[in-house]
Amino acid sequence: MDTSCIGNQKLEDTGFSYTMSLIQGKYKLIILYTLCVYGVVRFNELQRYIGGITYKTLSTTLKELAADGLINRKEYPQIPPKVEYSLTEKGQSLMPILDQMCIWGEQHRG
Repeated sequence: MDTSCIGNQKLEDTGFSYTMSLIQGKYKLIILYTLCVYGVVRFNELQRYIGGITYKTLSTTLKELAADGLINRKEYPQIPPKVEYSLTEKGQSLMPILDQMCIWGEQHRG
C-alpha cells in the first residue's frame, strides 16, 4: 500500500482528509453518483432518484456540494422556480473513484 499521501504528516493535513471532508456524509456520494448517471437533474427528480431523503437534508447537502465546487446549481428566473443541478469539472473528476468503488462492491458483495 502506498502511504506517500500520509507520510509523516498529521492525517488532517493530507489529501485523504481533504477528499473525505468533501464527500463524507450519508448522501453526498449518492448525489454525486446520481448526477453522474443522469446528468442535469432538477431538485424533485433528485429526491425521487435517491428516495428516503428529506427536503431539508437534500437542500443542505446540495448547498454544501455547491460550496465545495463539486456541483453546479443553475436557477432559472421563472414561476414556479426551476433549479437544475449538474457536476462541475471538479465533481466529474471524482467519478473514476466512484466507479472503482462500484466495481469493488460488485466483486465483494457475497
